This record gives sequence, structure tokens and C-alpha cells, in this order.
Amino acid sequence: MIESLFISLQLALVTTVILLFLALPLAYVLAFKTFKGRTVLEVIVALPLVLPPTVLGYFVLLMIAPNTGLGRVWQSVFDSSLAFSFSGMVIASVLYSLPFAVQPMQQSLRAIPDSWLEMARTQSLSLKQTLIQVMLPAARGGVLVAAALSFAHTMGEFGAVLMVGGSIPGETKVASIALFEFVEMQQQSEAWMLALILLGVSFVMLSVVYTLNRQGLNPGIFK
Repeated sequence: MIESLFISLQLALVTTVILLFLALPLAYVLAFKTFKGRTVLEVIVALPLVLPPTVLGYFVLLMIAPNTGLGRVWQSVFDSSLAFSFSGMVIASVLYSLPFAVQPMQQSLRAIPDSWLEMARTQSLSLKQTLIQVMLPAARGGVLVAAALSFAHTMGEFGAVLMVGGSIPGETKVASIALFEFVEMQQQSEAWMLALILLGVSFVMLSVVYTLNRQGLNPGIFK
């Protein structure tokens, strides 16, 4: 049980860090840019919200299989298979949790007053300077909410990580899969304890989200 929890924590942490870097530029583009194909990009980002996790996991598994270009490159560089590995689960988790990172950031960026951005333009700040000095401080609540939701969502993943990583003890067996196996084997005390731990993690993460909302740091999320 402890081993599977540790793997879940590792996966959630790595996924959250990657998503914070990946989601911010996406959120900026979706918040401020108008271009052909914008709707398609929004749909792609939001698709994991409605797509069954096993379907997403299946497509990721096809993408990283040893006979694909990505799978062959990974095999040649790292001398290991990307499928049924921790790294493969990271790819699936990033894709599956993407909307939980992008949407809070996008809404926080949209909530920045136009006058602030206009002031940055009148002071001849570059896009990089505007992002660092104006946008990120103003949208810090959205970034924190994105981190909390991404972490909690990854901790509770089941279908996607099972399809991509399987259930290899000490490597890819995360807490949600361990819980399922405990129930299958009728190990009720272990299942009960693990379920309570996962419930506690989810409760804490959502408490962070709602606390940020009450403090007005992340307007528009869960209101």
C-alpha cells in the first residue's frame, strides 16, 4: 500500500510540474488570442473532461507502443519501453489532467482588468515583462488552483494509467489500482484504509481551491 501511494505521489507531482509549464502558454493563447482553429484547440484541451479515461489511455498506448516512432526513439535512447512504464503514465496523466490546469489559468488571465494590460503597453513592456510583472502576479490564484486540481486529479486516476502502465508492483501500480485489487481480493481493511487516504488528499486539495476562491484570488472558479 505504501509503495503504491508513493508512486501515486510521484506521478502527481511530476505531472503537476509539467502541466504548470505546459498549461500557462496554452491558457494565455486561449485567453487573449483570436485565430482560425481556436475553437478546435479549446475542444482538444477540454476533451479529457468528457472522454472516458480508458479511451484516452488506449490512444496514448497506441501512440507510445514499441512499433511507433515515439516508442522506437524512446527505446533507442533509454533502452526501455515507454509503454507500461512510469514515463508512459506521465504522458497519459498530463493529457488527462490538461483541462484542470488550463481552464483555471485561462479564467484568471481573462479576469485581469484591461486597464492593467493597457498600462503595461503604455510603459512599453515586452510580452515577457508583462507576463512576469503583471499577468502572473494577477493570476497567481489560477496557477495555485491549477496545481491543486492537477495534483488531486492525477492522484485519483485509474482508467488511463491502467491502460498505459498496467499494474506492475513497484513501478506502475498506483494507489487507485491497488485499491481496486484490494477490493477484488476482498482485503477490506486495506481497501478501507487506502480509500480514506485518497479521500483525505482530495478533501485537502479541494479545500485549497475553495479557500482561494473565498480570498478572491481566483475569480470564476467553482462559483
